[in-house]
Amino acid sequence: MPMAAVSVNTGMKIGVLAGRSGLPVKTLRYYEDLGLLPAIGRSEGGYRLFAEESLRRLEFIRRLKTLGLSLEEIQGCLAVHDAGDLPCGDIHMQLERQIERIDVQIRELGQLRQELQGLLAGWQSDPAKQGDVICPNLQV
Repeated sequence: MPMAAVSVNTGMKIGVLAGRSGLPVKTLRYYEDLGLLPAIGRSEGGYRLFAEESLRRLEFIRRLKTLGLSLEEIQGCLAVHDAGDLPCGDIHMQLERQIERIDVQIRELGQLRQELQGLLAGWQSDPAKQGDVICPNLQV
């Protein structure tokens, strides 16, 4: 979308959007750079201006982030929306992938837990010094 000069009354400056959304200006600029948060134009003074709908967009981004989606994945969903379609199917696929990632993490955490329990089962509270070994209990 081309950046047109817009009346200051038409959009809100990034500082106002930051205050209303609770997100830092730096984050909003980053989102804009990634294409997640398009500005609607610039004021006569050259300030970026954002539409009221930017708040809903930021809530959408925040919600998908809390569900574990990456900004790249969120960007894909927003691209579908920006093309005029509902991204529900894309979001469904992303959430299924997220469940798969969580399942892998759970398995890996289970293995780590077993390793830690094994280490602690044979842990010596006062092991003998062994040359330059930092901690004999870890056997590295």
